[in-house]
Amino acid sequence: MMIDKQAQLKQAAARHALSLVKDDMILGLGTGSTTAFFIDFLGEALQSGRLKNIVGVPTSERTAQRARELGIPLTTLDQVDYLHLAVDGADEVDPDLNLIKGLGKALLREKLVEVHARQFWVIVDERKLVARLGERGPLPVEILPFAHEATVRWLNGLSGCRAELWLREDGEPWVTDNGHYLARCWFEAGISDPETLGRTLNNWPGVIEHGLFLGMASGVIVASADGVRVL
Repeated sequence: MMIDKQAQLKQAAARHALSLVKDDMILGLGTGSTTAFFIDFLGEALQSGRLKNIVGVPTSERTAQRARELGIPLTTLDQVDYLHLAVDGADEVDPDLNLIKGLGKALLREKLVEVHARQFWVIVDERKLVARLGERGPLPVEILPFAHEATVRWLNGLSGCRAELWLREDGEPWVTDNGHYLARCWFEAGISDPETLGRTLNNWPGVIEHGLFLGMASGVIVASADGVRVL
């Protein structure tokens, strides 16, 4: 079966990330289409014996299910002191390697897992590189179902922000693996000060977590038509 060029780039980034994995590692396993290729390659390496004694901590129920199908042993953050390495995708990457993540609807578990990793490597294709976070798409925000309309109204009051509750095709709210709702926040000119916005979101009681991953990435593996490069 032929795959499109976008999928080929995602595969190239994922294969490069696999070279960072060594025997006896505890890995954070991200969520999303690019990371899905990494998990597939990891499963192949374990089945062939190229890698041994790998244990994964998944960032979503979807990732956990795929890992089990491939025979990748899983554990939880409660059972380990730290992760050697976490690998995940991103929706946007700025020149300082700050990220927007969470359009795969798993941002809370992703952030919680990846903050425990000694190294957090991001795998993307070149389309995800931006001059300023928020210029390509929305910032996802995980919110409490209680008074969610009030929280979305508050989000709309933030400078330059247009927010809405993230709905499924049937009109019902998306519910995360954690039982929360999601909002999407658009910033027409991008996010001018991600650090300040992150603190503002963290301080609002209706917000559970946001998709700004600031100062967390150890490096970013970028696949393009010219090859793979590391930032």
